[in-house]
Amino acid sequence: MENTITFTQQVKEEIASNSYESKDRLRALLAAFIKINGTLTFRNKQSVLLMSTENAKIAKFIYSNLKEIYQADSSFDYIQKKSLKKKRIYKISVNTMSDEIINDLDISFLEGKISKNIVRNDDTIAGYLAGAFLASGSINSPKSSNYHLEISLDSENYAKWMIHLFKRYKNIDIVPKIAPRRNKYILYFKKSDRIAEFLALVGAINSCMDFENIRVDRDFMNSANRLSNFDTANMKKSFETANRQKEEIKFIDSKLGIDNITNKKMRILCSLRLENETASMKELAELLSLEINEPVSKSNINHLFRAIHELYLRLSNEN
Repeated sequence: MENTITFTQQVKEEIASNSYESKDRLRALLAAFIKINGTLTFRNKQSVLLMSTENAKIAKFIYSNLKEIYQADSSFDYIQKKSLKKKRIYKISVNTMSDEIINDLDISFLEGKISKNIVRNDDTIAGYLAGAFLASGSINSPKSSNYHLEISLDSENYAKWMIHLFKRYKNIDIVPKIAPRRNKYILYFKKSDRIAEFLALVGAINSCMDFENIRVDRDFMNSANRLSNFDTANMKKSFETANRQKEEIKFIDSKLGIDNITNKKMRILCSLRLENETASMKELAELLSLEINEPVSKSNINHLFRAIHELYLRLSNEN
């Protein structure tokens, strides 16, 4: 039985297979990968830089470039995990010049900041973000029901620095959202156009084209299915309800301003409804749960929309 790779693997292997004519971009990529994935230890009174990944192509890419740039004594090996899937973990050990590499790439394992000596312009920012995705990124298949791309980070401060890095990028205006998840901090995109722009930014051009082609086909089919179901009473009622909610929210925004709604859940739900005009109550509950990092039920969504309707009536009567 032939193993098929995930879309995450496809994106990462494309990044690792690119040629990097800009050494500054490559150094920025290595800096991010080592910052997120690397650890320093000591053997025989000497610093040793350790990294690991489950992807052989990524391991070879990092190993080869470190060896070419720094001519350090490095080793490349793997271990077999004793789990049901029996995955291999590929390990890279940089046995000499670890301190020199860390200094040259201006990496601090203790602080969350990102050095402007390494990310000076759009090209190096793109390289750094590519390295971050290689180290701890993942993306749902565009064939799945939800679009989602994320980068997992250990430090909240580092996550905020990464957000700042996105804001510094001049050519494309994309900034991920941030959410805590257990002991991690997740930078994520949920909108398909933002995901496609990120893939292009980090150099995964072929994967970006695959993503867009599948997305367009899937969205077309979804739209066709929705149109064919508009004749049913339930779908018609849902459409009319969503449209009424949208118009009421627009009215509230014109009179009060959504940002001035004191209830946080109501405020975020108003924005979510305007951004997702055809989303169901279940889908809105899932989106709101992710935004506030706590579970939200469909009944809670219905309760919030009743409160929004009451606010709409109150503002209408004031006129």
